[in-house]
Amino acid sequence: MATVVRLRRVGTHKRPCYRIVAADSRCQRDGRFIENLGIYHPLEKPAKVQFNEERLRYYIGVGARLSDTVRSLAKQKGLKV
Repeated sequence: MATVVRLRRVGTHKRPCYRIVAADSRCQRDGRFIENLGIYHPLEKPAKVQFNEERLRYYIGVGARLSDTVRSLAKQKGLKV
Protein backbone atom coordinates (compact mmCIF):
# COMPACT_ATOMS: atom_id res chain seq x y z
CA MET A 1 0.00 0.00 0.00
CA ALA A 2 1.46 3.33 -1.07
CA THR A 3 0.31 6.25 1.05
CA VAL A 4 -0.13 9.68 -0.45
CA VAL A 5 -1.03 13.03 1.15
CA ARG A 6 -3.40 14.89 -1.15
CA LEU A 7 -6.45 17.13 -1.37
CA ARG A 8 -10.00 15.80 -1.07
CA ARG A 9 -12.64 18.10 -2.48
CA VAL A 10 -15.67 18.97 -0.36
CA GLY A 11 -18.04 21.91 -0.59
CA THR A 12 -20.73 22.90 -3.04
CA HIS A 13 -20.90 23.70 -6.72
CA LYS A 14 -18.51 26.59 -7.54
CA ARG A 15 -17.59 26.92 -3.82
CA PRO A 16 -14.71 24.46 -3.41
CA CYS A 17 -13.22 23.59 -0.06
CA TYR A 18 -10.58 20.92 0.40
CA ARG A 19 -9.45 18.60 3.15
CA ILE A 20 -5.83 17.55 3.26
CA VAL A 21 -5.88 13.78 3.79
CA ALA A 22 -3.59 10.78 3.94
CA ALA A 23 -4.97 8.10 1.63
CA ASP A 24 -4.06 4.91 -0.17
CA SER A 25 -2.85 5.94 -3.64
CA ARG A 26 -5.26 3.46 -5.25
CA CYS A 27 -8.37 5.13 -3.79
CA GLN A 28 -10.39 7.76 -5.63
CA ARG A 29 -9.75 11.47 -5.06
CA ASP A 30 -12.88 11.93 -2.95
CA GLY A 31 -13.05 8.33 -1.77
CA ARG A 32 -11.83 6.50 1.30
CA PHE A 33 -8.97 8.02 3.26
CA ILE A 34 -6.85 7.09 6.27
CA GLU A 35 -6.71 10.34 8.23
CA ASN A 36 -7.72 13.99 7.92
CA LEU A 37 -4.60 16.21 8.23
CA GLY A 38 -5.92 19.71 7.59
CA ILE A 39 -8.06 22.07 5.52
CA TYR A 40 -7.62 24.41 2.56
CA HIS A 41 -10.16 27.14 1.68
CA PRO A 42 -8.93 28.74 -1.59
CA LEU A 43 -11.77 31.27 -1.94
CA GLU A 44 -11.06 33.13 1.29
CA LYS A 45 -8.82 36.19 1.00
CA PRO A 46 -6.11 35.31 1.90
CA ALA A 47 -6.58 31.58 1.35
CA LYS A 48 -6.96 29.65 4.61
CA VAL A 49 -4.60 26.71 5.12
CA GLN A 50 -4.34 24.68 8.33
CA PHE A 51 -2.21 21.58 8.88
CA ASN A 52 -1.83 19.11 11.71
CA GLU A 53 1.97 19.45 11.47
CA GLU A 54 2.75 16.58 13.82
CA ARG A 55 0.72 14.05 11.82
CA LEU A 56 1.98 15.43 8.47
CA ARG A 57 5.57 14.93 9.62
CA TYR A 58 4.67 11.40 10.75
CA TYR A 59 3.35 10.46 7.29
CA ILE A 60 6.37 11.99 5.57
CA GLY A 61 8.57 10.00 7.95
CA VAL A 62 6.95 6.70 7.05
CA GLY A 63 7.37 7.35 3.32
CA ALA A 64 4.14 8.99 2.17
CA ARG A 65 4.37 11.03 -1.02
CA LEU A 66 2.96 14.55 -1.10
CA SER A 67 0.95 15.76 -4.06
CA ASP A 68 2.39 18.81 -5.82
CA THR A 69 -0.36 21.05 -4.43
CA VAL A 70 0.05 19.86 -0.85
CA ARG A 71 3.84 20.30 -1.11
CA SER A 72 3.31 23.87 -2.36
CA LEU A 73 0.83 24.68 0.44
CA ALA A 74 3.20 23.26 3.07
CA LYS A 75 6.07 25.40 1.79
CA GLN A 76 3.84 28.49 1.89
CA LYS A 77 3.10 27.75 5.54
CA GLY A 78 6.82 27.45 6.24
CA LEU A 79 6.95 23.69 6.77
CA LYS A 80 10.12 21.85 5.74
CA VAL A 81 9.04 19.08 3.36
